[in-house]
Amino acid sequence: MTPSLEARSLSLVRDGNVVLNQVSFTAAPGEVYALLGGNGAGKSTTLLTFLGFLQPSGGKVLVGGREVAADIEAARAQIAYLPEAASLYGHLDAYENLSYFLDLAGRKVTRAAIDAALDQVALPHAARTRRMQAFSKGMRQKTAIALALLRDTPILLLDEPTSGLDPVAIDEFHDMVKALAAAGRTVLMVTHDVYGACQVADRVGLLRGGRLVGSFEAAEGQRIDTETVHAAFAEREAA
Repeated sequence: MTPSLEARSLSLVRDGNVVLNQVSFTAAPGEVYALLGGNGAGKSTTLLTFLGFLQPSGGKVLVGGREVAADIEAARAQIAYLPEAASLYGHLDAYENLSYFLDLAGRKVTRAAIDAALDQVALPHAARTRRMQAFSKGMRQKTAIALALLRDTPILLLDEPTSGLDPVAIDEFHDMVKALAAAGRTVLMVTHDVYGACQVADRVGLLRGGRLVGSFEAAEGQRIDTETVHAAFAEREAA
């Protein structure tokens, strides 16, 4: 099976600094791959290379088996991207924000479809017609997650997706991600949350200083051991 996402010896140098150094991994259809690391590890940079916003200094990234640099727009058409701080318009309500950004993406959806996505992320009905400027960070994040779902792409890129969510909402989000993977989507999630990565991912890659320094995989029917990953994460961060 051709991986949906693949980094092959990916390296990136910016302003003389090595941001990514020979990073290699794959993520297949139906799989959740978590890239775990602290601040400055290169996690978000990796996502931006898959979107074609940053060009590798060495190696390559592929989407659907095709190098991103060969056709950036074709790669982006397969991906829904959820940034850590989604840019939503404060003077618009949830319906208006979603309709606007979906129109920009060339995707027409009904209000019923929007409601179904907002139900999926558990945004209260009473909040959906309020202006976004009155939303908490968690409510804005739920709206942004709904937008990513409504793009209905085979690949999801998630940058610190549970930022601002309360513990119950985080558990609900992880369940949703696992359901999306079970339906065949590919999910690449970058995070500094060891517990969250181990709870939701099939495989975890530990990134530090731009290098992939560890890899962890769940045994069949089980989760990745949190204590093992946490020990490796703490050791690498202290190094």
